Amino acid sequence: MTSHDNVTSATTGFNPQLTLTRIELPVSGLPIKEHSTHLELTLRALDGVSEVKVNATAGRLEVQYDAQKMDVARLVGAVKSIGFQVGGANVKIGIENLRCASCVKFIEDELRSTPGVLNATVNLATQEATVDYLPQKTTLSQLNAAIETWGYKPHPATSAAPVDKQEEAHANEYHKLMNKFWFATAISVPVMATAYYQFIPFLRDLNMDTLRLLWGITALLTLPVMFWSGSDFFTGAWASFKHRSANMNTLIALGTGAAWLYSTFAILFPSVFPEGTSEPFYDVVSVVIALVVLGQALELRAKGQSSSAIKKLLGLQAKTARVIRDGKEMDLPVEEVLVGDVIQVRPGEKIPVDGVIVEGASAVDESMLTGESLPASKKMGDEVIGATINKTGAFKFRATKVGKDTALAQIVKMVQDAQNSKAPIARLADTISGYFVPIVMILAVWTFVIWFVVGPQPQLVYALVTSVTVLIIACPCALGLATPMSLMVGIGKGAEHGILIRSGEALQTARAIQIVVLDKTGTITKGKPELTDVVISDQSLALSEVEGSVNSDQLLRLAASVEKVSEHPLAQAIVEGAQARKLEFAEVKDFDAIPGHGVSAKVDGKNILIGNLKLMNRENIALGELEEKSKSLADDGKTPMFIALDGKAAGIIAVADTVKEDSAEAIQALQGMGIEVVMITGDNRRTAEAIARKVGITRVLAEVLPEDKANEIKKLQNYQLPITKIVAMVGDGINDAPALAQADVGLAIGTGTDVAIEASDITLIKGSLKGVVTAIEVSRATMTNIYQNLVGAFFYNVLGIPVAMGLLFPFLGLLLSPLIAGAAMAFSSVTVVGNANRLRGFKPTQ
Repeated sequence: MTSHDNVTSATTGFNPQLTLTRIELPVSGLPIKEHSTHLELTLRALDGVSEVKVNATAGRLEVQYDAQKMDVARLVGAVKSIGFQVGGANVKIGIENLRCASCVKFIEDELRSTPGVLNATVNLATQEATVDYLPQKTTLSQLNAAIETWGYKPHPATSAAPVDKQEEAHANEYHKLMNKFWFATAISVPVMATAYYQFIPFLRDLNMDTLRLLWGITALLTLPVMFWSGSDFFTGAWASFKHRSANMNTLIALGTGAAWLYSTFAILFPSVFPEGTSEPFYDVVSVVIALVVLGQALELRAKGQSSSAIKKLLGLQAKTARVIRDGKEMDLPVEEVLVGDVIQVRPGEKIPVDGVIVEGASAVDESMLTGESLPASKKMGDEVIGATINKTGAFKFRATKVGKDTALAQIVKMVQDAQNSKAPIARLADTISGYFVPIVMILAVWTFVIWFVVGPQPQLVYALVTSVTVLIIACPCALGLATPMSLMVGIGKGAEHGILIRSGEALQTARAIQIVVLDKTGTITKGKPELTDVVISDQSLALSEVEGSVNSDQLLRLAASVEKVSEHPLAQAIVEGAQARKLEFAEVKDFDAIPGHGVSAKVDGKNILIGNLKLMNRENIALGELEEKSKSLADDGKTPMFIALDGKAAGIIAVADTVKEDSAEAIQALQGMGIEVVMITGDNRRTAEAIARKVGITRVLAEVLPEDKANEIKKLQNYQLPITKIVAMVGDGINDAPALAQADVGLAIGTGTDVAIEASDITLIKGSLKGVVTAIEVSRATMTNIYQNLVGAFFYNVLGIPVAMGLLFPFLGLLLSPLIAGAAMAFSSVTVVGNANRLRGFKPTQ
């Protein structure tokens, strides 16, 4: 089957004689020949793949494969593992009333088996499916249909909706569950009274016929409890049955359904049952459903608290903007602001969108996005971020990014995508949940048989009660919720502290980091040179006898006046240093740049030379003690420049890319966490080691070319083979992107380039290394919380099911009531969500 589609097309074909499927995938970045060959070899090595063709010019990959052995999701995963991106659309679909952990895997598999779907993940915590698909091969209605086959109703995802809409949907669902709970509770009161009639004064005196009539009424009363309060359990169980599988709904529907059927038969045909076994268990039906629904409502409420980080971020958005159009100021909804609009911002107001200041200056509080408590000063030409707060001055700015392109919108999207992603440990929990329900059903059957065969009298009652208890106490939900709930809170807490974690996998890997590699420029240091020293020579004292003393400020004023004309990057540092000291510049004459040496000029009638040792030697200027001082400055990682006035050495001005104020403290904290810190830089070893000494780093990789940084990361990962080290890379520049991608965890400093941020797993919005410490702390706290949840959920089931089967009966004469089992099952999930919410109290140490 041939395709005549454009570059982004994707077609599949099926030949019944060959039983092979052909698919064309749009893949970006194919032109490199050796990579294309590597891609072909990787795909051909997969079981079930028979043919691979790479069309680099069209950006297409054609694969022929056996659909019984291979699926599209695995093909896409293989392509991505080599570093290529597969094209296609991404959609989030809300799934109404998704509370069953074992259903997660079933829905994922159903979506992945839909033609044209590249990948699908379902998140139990957010009740959403995230689907990557090829629009040419499948439609949204087909994806919705795949979800509907499992008895769930799809709807537009609410995670992208405004906060008030999300809260409204959340409140509606909570009230619906609570209404179902109160209805089931109201019915449970008379049902419990008739079930335990021997303890109720006026009921215990009634004869058996009257009691059977009352039980018949309770049978009718419990029907609406089953089919309204518990409707989700029965519709879910039926959908699962049609797929010849079982889930949590099956367990509850079977347990309560069996209790209702047994009870109804017992009161209709009492003579069929052995003596003492014809009393009903309608209380099991109503009370268990009431408790489980209450558990779901409390779980939903706790989930609302778990997603508070996203709501906080969304709530930061300004509602209106004061836009200047045609010379008039007008208040417009923020949604109507256009790129290029000029916006007026007054003191105390929120900045509505991203832009650049065109008039005025101010201090802006950016703490809500960066976590930085001190306001940042802003002047003309500086960027401002939407949702931050203007503190003191008034200014006008031109909008550069609006709507979904603003920094806040991108942050919210990144956090939501991360919360919907899965950590590797979650996939294990989902797999266990998938096998869990059938195992429980087998155990329930065994329990019934064992009690019926060898149990005491009345055997049938004991057999029924214990098997129903086993069905009801088993809770795969606690297992299924253990990971996504903690991930949701942990990733949200990261965002609150200016740390954007891209995926659950990145968060899980960050916990185990053994080596952190720090790029020097812009990561450890500020990334721009600053004036550090002004040294006066002893010879300059001689000038004082003739022309008055030349102190450091005067020397700096003369040098800065000359450098103001220069275009050299170090010149700017000298000029800014003079401006910081409020020095006035003098007029410059006869300026001349001497390539590779320095500059010369005339200022205030003096001939001035500024440059390196080669310039001084060329002009035969005796440096005296200045030469030794320059070596000392160079050993500290600074760049010294000599200054000569009228042919005599006057002093040295030194500039350096200075270390950020908190770098040393952050590096010490990382080392205190048992992590080795390595510095990587293209600078010469002398400068690199000077910086390393200042911040307490002992291992330095110096003179590394940008293209070799990724190889150095690979060497660190593999230097103790067969054991590989988990290496994190922290960088901010375009040349760091390959190294960030090669590292197990790439952390991009948010003040850096968009390319570096795109290649990273974690983005630090604030340009401080303390963010690396906090990111690892968030990861460790979240993973500890996940392990607590998983262990708790596992032990709950491992201990609860044997007790429900009657393990304690031979020793203590104790049997677990189905009512207690229902309560335990309902609150096991609430406990997991509650434990995840403890993470909301996370406080970084740095």
